[in-house]
Amino acid sequence: MPSSEQILKALEVVIDPELHKSIVELGMVRSIDVQPDGGVDVVVSLTTAGCPIRNHFETAVAEAVGALEGVTRVGVGFDVLNAQEKSELQRRLGRGSLPEGALARVSNIICVGSGKGGVGKSTITANLAAALAGEGRRVGVLDADVWGYSIPRMFGVAGRPPVSAERKILPLEAAGGVKVMSIGFFVEEDAAVVWRGPMLHKALTQFLEDVDWGELDFLLVDLPPGTGDVSMTLAQLLPQAKFLIVTTPQPAAQRVARRSADMASKVDLEIAGVIENMAGFVTPSGERFAIFGEGGGQELADELDVPLLGRVPLTMPLREQADAGVPLVVTNPDDAAAQAIRQVARGIVAIFPVQLPVLQPAAGGPEAIAPAPEPSGMTLPMA
Repeated sequence: MPSSEQILKALEVVIDPELHKSIVELGMVRSIDVQPDGGVDVVVSLTTAGCPIRNHFETAVAEAVGALEGVTRVGVGFDVLNAQEKSELQRRLGRGSLPEGALARVSNIICVGSGKGGVGKSTITANLAAALAGEGRRVGVLDADVWGYSIPRMFGVAGRPPVSAERKILPLEAAGGVKVMSIGFFVEEDAAVVWRGPMLHKALTQFLEDVDWGELDFLLVDLPPGTGDVSMTLAQLLPQAKFLIVTTPQPAAQRVARRSADMASKVDLEIAGVIENMAGFVTPSGERFAIFGEGGGQELADELDVPLLGRVPLTMPLREQADAGVPLVVTNPDDAAAQAIRQVARGIVAIFPVQLPVLQPAAGGPEAIAPAPEPSGMTLPMA
């Protein structure tokens, strides 16, 4: 019969999907009760009573404890952290607030930013989302460029998002199942959004907490250019996010993008990599002209000691499909720009590997173990 200490040790494999830490490390294991007949009852404390990942914890705890020798039954109960316990957890995590479950089922959050406008950041975001969806990933896009929102047009989606029975906003779905949310869905078409900092903070908080994103492998956040209120607000609300920098090759853009990297460093956002956009113009006949220079993206990546995930050329179809409302990677995957963006998507998948479940032996001994599933996956990018 395992002891309480052994059970607690086994529970270290149960990870909170949003906080990315063990429930043991987070102090969420309220009690462990070992019965003489081999039954074990575990009580887990949640941050909110309506936590949507309650079933995740119930299953993971039952599997972790049930694998211990001598355990015949596992009961999993729940309660809620009180105000003092929440405050202590916030202090230990260095967070202003604890998650209320809106993003609990989102595995990875990537903020796509740039130092200046006009470098094609939104075009890259839209096509990258479509490319990740094409790799079989569940993807959402949050258009946080409140003043220059363009994601709805690039995906060809419009209209007012519906509200669920739980009073959560449901994102609109674009081709390939990409979920999209933007301030553009709530204002008149082409209307200017004239907001100050507090209004921006409130709107972005609502997009993150009141939108039912569901289960996503990646949520891409299209940031406005620069290092203003929106970027700082999202850094505060999404401390677990990674930062992806888009720049063009010329030194002027590279230096401005460096400031964006400085902002990410100051607010403790990890930089995942650099994408060099407009890396030469490719004509329909295949000729290439380095109209914006060369090498700026690699120089920035070397300076930041992060990977250069891709060099995306400027092609006429890339611009045309952005205006048409269907990402280029969907309509013409063989285009030079589409191929480069799909390579970036594969690189991101490699950076954020999916955590594989641990297979437990089936009851009845080794002969009862079911055959392993056929391997599936994708080709990793080659240097």
